[in-house]
Amino acid sequence: MFHKHMNLILIATTTMGLEKELSYELNKLGYTEQKIDNGRIEFTGDLEAICKTNLWLRTAGRVMLKIGAFTAETFDELFEKTKALPWGEFIGKNDSFPVSKITAKNATLFSKSDSQAIVKKAIAESLKEYHKSTILSETGAMFEIRVQNEKNSIIMSIDTSGSGLHKRGYRENMNEAPLKETLAAGLVMLSRWKPEKETLLDPMCGTATILVEAGMIARNMAPGLKRSFVSESWQFIPKNLWVKTREEATAAIKKDVEYNIYGSDLDWRALKIARENIKLAGLDDIFIQNQPLKEARSRFNVGKIITNPPYGERLETPEDAEILYEEMGRVFRENFPTWDYYVLCPHEQLDKLTKLHSAKRRKLYNGGIKCHYYMYF
Repeated sequence: MFHKHMNLILIATTTMGLEKELSYELNKLGYTEQKIDNGRIEFTGDLEAICKTNLWLRTAGRVMLKIGAFTAETFDELFEKTKALPWGEFIGKNDSFPVSKITAKNATLFSKSDSQAIVKKAIAESLKEYHKSTILSETGAMFEIRVQNEKNSIIMSIDTSGSGLHKRGYRENMNEAPLKETLAAGLVMLSRWKPEKETLLDPMCGTATILVEAGMIARNMAPGLKRSFVSESWQFIPKNLWVKTREEATAAIKKDVEYNIYGSDLDWRALKIARENIKLAGLDDIFIQNQPLKEARSRFNVGKIITNPPYGERLETPEDAEILYEEMGRVFRENFPTWDYYVLCPHEQLDKLTKLHSAKRRKLYNGGIKCHYYMYF
């Protein structure tokens, strides 16, 4: 059996462009041994790290347990090197182990279906030897195997999260163009918003994802508290570790913090969903209203606007977008002259349309769409 303080190598994935924020989050949790790559960070942790990172990471897509890495150019090599990894230390005799995801980039072994079959067979052989058994029932806990093959360098890992970490459990209803919760949290973190000093407004809030993520940050709510994770059923992680981590996260919620978070939108259907999401998240002090962008204003002098205005399918034509962005610039300049603005948008010429001059911009991907995060101070 594992000692709970044994060292494991874990991998947290994220949206390209949010690696720094994820690294900061891991540091804050005490996981400082990190190897940062595009869209992923490898870090060292113990069994408790599996519980903690799944519960607490706001910008991570999922957390994986790395089993091993090697190079392979032939299917024989792939089989032998996969079989040699210590699968039996983690996967029980009756556990299920589908090879659920294979990515191959500039790799000799580019056939995913062949690689999948070979990896599955190799793990099965390894488990039979380890557990001294001829039969693997696969009726137990779920261990989804992930294989990443880049230029013949292969990383084998097991998914500890289950459904992606953007599924927080507060968003029961989706509208057609949702912003992922993990990215919304990243937008708030990148803005360096100070809940106790600055008002936060999203004047095109849709289903309120940015507002809810901001509220959870202000209250120090662990984003994973309202959901479960596939690794909660794993034998080698003591149940009391999960209980302890959840209890600590519940105790860490700030009850008496005061903040001003507002949102508005023209689409009453989206706002209906937004109200449900806000309620499910337990953040009843977020105020939203049905109003057009041009009427947005605030009695506060210090604040940040963080927004992901409509684009693509959410608008009839590209011209609609340009009209909207021009109006947005005018409303920001006239009604919020002393505020900072943060806008996630795929348009390359946003400064020109808004007549605002962005101090910084960061390239981020929203559901595969290349966007810029324009920051106006």
